[in-house]
Amino acid sequence: ALILRAKNRGEGDVSSFKALCVALAATIGTGNIVGVATAVKVGGPGAIFWMWMAAFFGMATKYAEGLLAVKYRTTDERGDIAGGPMYYIRHGMGEKYRPLAGFFACAAVLVAFFGIGTFPQVNAIVDSAELSFGVPRLVTDIALTVLIAAITIGGLQSIAEVASRIIPFMAVLYIVISVGIIVMHIDGIPAAIGLILDGAFTGTAAAGGFAGSTIMMAMQNGIARGVFSNESGLGSAPIAAAAAKTKEPAEQGLISMTGTFIDTIIICTMTGLVLVLTGAWQSDTAGAAMTGAAFTGAYGHIGGALLTVSLALFAFTTILGWNYYGERAILYLAGVRAILPYRLVFIALIACGAFLKLEAIWVLADIVNGLMAIPNLIALIALSGVVVHETHRYFEKLERGRRFMK
Repeated sequence: ALILRAKNRGEGDVSSFKALCVALAATIGTGNIVGVATAVKVGGPGAIFWMWMAAFFGMATKYAEGLLAVKYRTTDERGDIAGGPMYYIRHGMGEKYRPLAGFFACAAVLVAFFGIGTFPQVNAIVDSAELSFGVPRLVTDIALTVLIAAITIGGLQSIAEVASRIIPFMAVLYIVISVGIIVMHIDGIPAAIGLILDGAFTGTAAAGGFAGSTIMMAMQNGIARGVFSNESGLGSAPIAAAAAKTKEPAEQGLISMTGTFIDTIIICTMTGLVLVLTGAWQSDTAGAAMTGAAFTGAYGHIGGALLTVSLALFAFTTILGWNYYGERAILYLAGVRAILPYRLVFIALIACGAFLKLEAIWVLADIVNGLMAIPNLIALIALSGVVVHETHRYFEKLERGRRFMK
């Protein structure tokens, strides 16, 4: 209701719903399927509980990010709305922190080029198409590159339009097929919840050679995969939130919170419950293959195909979302003249992504993710007083409105 009420109120480039969809496009990715499977494999079912904890605190972080993004947003040289951590660092903390804002923007471009926005997602798509449907990697890669190029040339409006149509469909599709498996094993839900809680606080032995997974392993993997999945604290989502048509910073903060809830509390939980209920977490498989085994066991070959489609959609929208984030960062650093070269490099990296080995890329991705999060977290702490003030002002305004209506 809040998302619909905020639509087309105030300055902005897109509705609050579309801004949320752009953020979810980048957030909901292969981590919701592969990441959860990896966490449960290594940390046991207890990792799911710590994902919930990461989401709980992550929602507060996303609220602050969304609020600050709208409060300190401005317009760029083209007249478009511009916002995000680089702007609330510079305008909220002061000009002397301009180098910190630039540091964040540089890290954001690196993440878009070499991190979770490109190579892992491209590999997920081409691998899925090859394994499930026998489509050659080159064919999938060419089709993906052309499609990404066509959409990204249209900028935010094009990306937001595509995201607002794909995100609801792919989320509902994945939730429905996951709920179907959960219903098939409904009698096992109490035992599954017991395993999750027991594993979170006492440690549950994970399968596949990981003897005696400890509480620390469950906590470490659950929190790490939860944060990786919902991107809370990374500073990416507020770049999209800044473009929302809303007058109230706190209102957009509340809307931004829902992204973490949808990503982790709903979608990641669906994956986790499916793995625990079907016993797939104890198999010899890992990652997408583990989740695929659970879906194939429930629905046959069509289950594997549905999972492949879900995985491909998740990865595709992540590419779109991170393309936009990187573009806004390069615009902050070098202006409009840098946008076309950025898009060409991004498209070229998509074309190369299907044929690169991921081992070194994951190391680089972890490094640039950390570099991106550090300046954003510094800003959130420094501007916490602003967040508190704006929150009080917003809810006092709502209370006055209710009294007036009475």
